[in-house]
Amino acid sequence: MIQDPFGVFLALAGAVFLAVWLEGRYRFFRAMSAGLMCLVFGMILSNSGLLPGDAEAYYQLGNIWVNAAIVLVLLNVDLRTLLAAGKPMLGAFGIGAAGTMLGTAIATFLLAGAIGPETWKLTGQFTGTYIGGGANFYALAGAFGTDPNIMSGAVAADVIVTACWLATCLVIPALLYGGKGLDPVRKGDAPMTLEQRLKESGESLRMMDFFGLSAITLGAMVAARLLAAAVPVVPAVLWLTTIALVLGHTPPVRRLRGAPVLGNSLLYLFLAGNGAQSLVSEMLAYGPSLFFYALITVGIHGLVIFGIGRLLRFDAGTLVVASQANIGGAASAVAIATARGYGDKLLPGIAVALGGYAFGNYLGFGMGTMARALLGG
Repeated sequence: MIQDPFGVFLALAGAVFLAVWLEGRYRFFRAMSAGLMCLVFGMILSNSGLLPGDAEAYYQLGNIWVNAAIVLVLLNVDLRTLLAAGKPMLGAFGIGAAGTMLGTAIATFLLAGAIGPETWKLTGQFTGTYIGGGANFYALAGAFGTDPNIMSGAVAADVIVTACWLATCLVIPALLYGGKGLDPVRKGDAPMTLEQRLKESGESLRMMDFFGLSAITLGAMVAARLLAAAVPVVPAVLWLTTIALVLGHTPPVRRLRGAPVLGNSLLYLFLAGNGAQSLVSEMLAYGPSLFFYALITVGIHGLVIFGIGRLLRFDAGTLVVASQANIGGAASAVAIATARGYGDKLLPGIAVALGGYAFGNYLGFGMGTMARALLGG
């Protein structure tokens, strides 16, 4: 068994490399996502005895590196793009976000007994990820101190339910609108989404970029800790989110290249480390409950966004793109807009999805806190 910290990081880095390589080469792994494969490979390494189930490296990833990842990803979020999204897309996204919060509340009420004392943490995490994205999920997990075994099961449930919802959204226009919402596919160059920039910057990374981003990231983390110590009622992750969003809107910071891809790389290492801490037997004990938790949350979200959306006479394209911006993020919003030819929904969908990244931590923390108070956790 590898005990040396450098050896542990080497194994985790190898797992991330393999996951990213497989995602880029094979359609099956692309559908599974590199993030999920990082988790799976980490689990294989520890459950096979190659890596320990507990190590200092995992603590570093879960308490330091993941915070750096949050800063780097959020530096690329531009809240001003929300102004260009238009009222229909903003309205639909808001309805979907409300549906997500209602869904997590109902799922928490129904499954708290089956999942146990960690349920309130999932309330916040699923709220964050189904309004924002994966970065919000991991940020809130760090803030709440979610058990790694539950975390692994929750990630797997999230991936499965998200994929099923994408497929559902492809057929919803035909089911609800009698085919009127099914426009022919229009080909064209789509803008580079945040999810694409998480994999490649599109430009070469300069030394100035690397050390500039390093200084900003470390500075934001130190400032968040100091502010959290001075104002204990506000947790460090919310200070960190706010600082990153403010800095990300300054021209000098936005000119620095490579923040999303560096942040996503750290998130992938965190996922591999999280998987390495997970015992299969314990994770499977939570599996069915976590799957139903995600399923109920997304199901309620769907009923709310498409039910109210139809009453308000929103068109099919706006609703399915907004729903995917909620549940799957910018990449899913672009995928469904492209697949169904909703070319005019591309930029608005990306804009509201990026807005979800910005507000996901706040809403997720609020929902988690309320669930904790109600459940007595």
